[in-house]
Amino acid sequence: MRVLKQSAVLALTMAAALMSSTAWADNTSPIGVWKNIDDATGTPRAIIRITESNGILQGKVEKVFLAPNESPTCKKCEGALKDAPVVGLVILRGLKKDGADYTGGEILDPDSGKVYSSKVSLTDGGKKLNVRGFIGVSLLGRSQIWVRQD
Repeated sequence: MRVLKQSAVLALTMAAALMSSTAWADNTSPIGVWKNIDDATGTPRAIIRITESNGILQGKVEKVFLAPNESPTCKKCEGALKDAPVVGLVILRGLKKDGADYTGGEILDPDSGKVYSSKVSLTDGGKKLNVRGFIGVSLLGRSQIWVRQD
């Protein structure tokens, strides 16, 4: 009986350690759910889920926070995305791990319909994501801070 109790305690301890290391690992990757904050107004704009497949990240809009005059569709997008609902739209794609950052991707701005080169990097212990969209060189662009959601 005593061996059984010790085994149970050891199993619970190992399970707790595994769960805590999994929780810690979540903050070392952009994979998860994020609230994007408008860099101009400081207000929330959308909830985006970032997923990974074969080492490549993509981000899909799950929810939008619209102002009264804003459209829930991508009015200024071109081609197949023209007038597509913003919810469900993949706005971030093609990012690959490059040291501490994820680079080589692109980001769609549903407000303008434009696609920019993109890179992202975790900050604040993985609680925030610096999302940079740019043309050509990273210096010629703008950044948003996305906040990890639990």
